[in-house]
Amino acid sequence: MAGEVRVDEGFFGPETRSEGVVSEQTVLYVHGDPRLAGTPQDALPTARELTRLTGQAVVCARYRPHFPQALDDVYAAWEYCHDRGPVAVVGKRLGGALAAGLLLRLRDAGAPLPTCAVLTSPVLDFTLDAPSLLLNAVADRTVDAEALPVRAAAYAGSTLRDDPLLSPLHGNLHGLPPVQLHAAGTEVLLDDSLSFAIRAAHSGVAVDLRVYEDLSAQGLRQLGATASFLKAWHRSVSFTSTDG
Repeated sequence: MAGEVRVDEGFFGPETRSEGVVSEQTVLYVHGDPRLAGTPQDALPTARELTRLTGQAVVCARYRPHFPQALDDVYAAWEYCHDRGPVAVVGKRLGGALAAGLLLRLRDAGAPLPTCAVLTSPVLDFTLDAPSLLLNAVADRTVDAEALPVRAAAYAGSTLRDDPLLSPLHGNLHGLPPVQLHAAGTEVLLDDSLSFAIRAAHSGVAVDLRVYEDLSAQGLRQLGATASFLKAWHRSVSFTSTDG
């Protein structure tokens, strides 16, 4: 049985792990707010719960508040995790963009890929032309749709908005590991998840798309589904490696 979840402070960010449990996989968790880059403490409740549900260590990546430095920081955290063994990647909102961008960067470099990735309400298209940004602006109180262009510009800087590493929805999605996406039908970022899921599936990627009736339902159910996905694909990769 998993022991108490403890938090260790590391160079790349806080890490949660279960006392008395040898973690067979590390989860690289990329939080969703660049303003928390120095101390991603708000990611810790999610990290603790993922550790409790999976027994896996979770590293909450620190990253700088601008692109491409943010992706460089997440890549460095990935290398640290990968040196320890199998890794899965989980990202929320802006962290989802960074997690997906990391997949493309690793794939293009011919580097080993995560066992799987989970993207929660990800920002995957910085051109910001998705219909849901307008259609769900009133229903979604968690995102200020009017402020998004200003925040996106501050983050992207001089990078072209359709650069695949910044906006993974515009990238070639072939060869990516299994991806689970979580979104609420009432959120402004809904279309990013829907479009990415369709394009990834057309590219032969195993996709598990979860669309909830609203953000409350998403909050209640997504962590359990995430934990099941992380464990299932870790077991699948481990079985394949042993069998081969």
